[in-house]
Amino acid sequence: MTSTPSRTGGRILVDQLVAQGCERIFCVPGESYLAVLDALHDVPAIDLVVARQEGGVGFMAAADGAMTQRPGIAFVTRGPGATNASIGVHVAMQDSVPMILFIGDVARGDRDREAFQELDLVAMFRPLSKWAARIDDAARIPEYVARAYATAMSGRPGPVVLTLPEDMLCDVVQAVDRPHVIRPPQPVDALAMNTLVDLLRDAAAPVAIVGGADWDAATAAYFAAWATRIGLPVAAAFRRQDAIANDCPVYAGTLGYGPNPKLVERVRQADLLIVVGPRLGEATTDGYTLITPDHPGQILVHIHPDPAELSSVYRTDLAICADCHDFAETAAGWDDDLLEFADGAEAHAQWEAWATPAPSGATLDLGLCVAAMRAVLPGDSILCNGAGNFSGWWHRYWRYQGPTAQLAPTAGAMGYGLPAGIAAALRHPDRQVIVIAGDGDFLMNGQELATAAATGCRLLILVVDNGSYGTIRMHQERRYPTRISGTDLANPDFAALARAFGAWSTTVTRTEDFAAALDEARVQPGVALLHLKTDVEQIGPAVTVSALRALAPA
Repeated sequence: MTSTPSRTGGRILVDQLVAQGCERIFCVPGESYLAVLDALHDVPAIDLVVARQEGGVGFMAAADGAMTQRPGIAFVTRGPGATNASIGVHVAMQDSVPMILFIGDVARGDRDREAFQELDLVAMFRPLSKWAARIDDAARIPEYVARAYATAMSGRPGPVVLTLPEDMLCDVVQAVDRPHVIRPPQPVDALAMNTLVDLLRDAAAPVAIVGGADWDAATAAYFAAWATRIGLPVAAAFRRQDAIANDCPVYAGTLGYGPNPKLVERVRQADLLIVVGPRLGEATTDGYTLITPDHPGQILVHIHPDPAELSSVYRTDLAICADCHDFAETAAGWDDDLLEFADGAEAHAQWEAWATPAPSGATLDLGLCVAAMRAVLPGDSILCNGAGNFSGWWHRYWRYQGPTAQLAPTAGAMGYGLPAGIAAALRHPDRQVIVIAGDGDFLMNGQELATAAATGCRLLILVVDNGSYGTIRMHQERRYPTRISGTDLANPDFAALARAFGAWSTTVTRTEDFAAALDEARVQPGVALLHLKTDVEQIGPAVTVSALRALAPA
């Protein structure tokens, strides 16, 4: 640690971000943190990405944290800026990804007067984040920033929110810089590993469920090697389909919404569940019914880096507090004499059958569109989507090739796809980035087309337009068939909208036209958008409106 000459609070803050390895900041500018913007003027090493709405900023930062395993950094102003950005904090928390949101605030002397755009930001964000605090002393900025990084990355990763009074950022003080913070290692206990091996020896039908906190490419490789060696079926938690490459010989598919019924039955019949990384949330467990909190007749082994998560909801027979990476590496090298399970190969064959689209008869058949994409797009493409039934076709039929191939909010937040796609295109300019959005979903953050254009992103965007909030319409038809209320949408010409932002675009209405449109779109140097006009009748990969109405009680 070194003492440096007197600096403004804004400059001290930027210096700490440089020390922590920050390469990119997402922001909407505000007068409450002008001192930070001024300091950034002299630091070209940090790429300042200016978005068009703070909701987009929050999503971009959350996605960046998911890709780098270090906090994605966002700056917004107080009041409206903070409330808009709160959705990104919520997603980062539920997705267990590191993020730091800095919020410019009213001057210290104006606090508690309901000054312009004033909110109690610490009180607001405390329940949404791992830690929320206000920095009142510029000399303590290094302390707060180092703690923010450590908190965001440790245990179960998540978001931190720091409030910055605008006058504090202008104070000129001496401060002692803090060094680069790394995530502390959490090795797996050898006794616990031996116990797990004993449980596997006694098991007849084990299943692993993976993905989530502290998961990276090395973790995926080690875990896949271990699971393949012993024939252990591996299911991905909800929207964690890239936890291991889907061509792994024991990959069994994904849990969540619209899963393979054979996988659901396999999990129900499992006598040993090995959960590595997931929290076993509501979506993964189908409302805590597929795996109940007490799971009678099943032994649950839960491996998670945060001790607070273990046994918090589920009765856990063997809790292992360890980094997922360390656990996977240990398992891959463990000297065991297990008999090989045949279940892994069988589960993978069942997934292959489930993930192979058959013609649906729809005029624009999205399943066949996904197959056409698989045939020509790179295997390491990054797919980004928000929330909606439209995502079901890609969740079911796309083949994810390992970590950082899927950016999709487990929180089910609409509008995530385009901001996440921008973050991905900036982080991985050498890879194909694909944004999948529904019509309702896309217009939640469609303004970020301007950010994509300004930053020179290369993006392929597919907007699935059925003129409806499709997921809500599906639930509506189940509970109140034919009584449509509040779910129809009046949409713009999305292709024309994209062209207004300088993108290449075209509209596709028939399956037989999709492949040619895709070929043209994927060679564009910047943003290319395919406006896919579909019929709301085919409301999901395996369900139609007519079928829902036929099943409804009289």
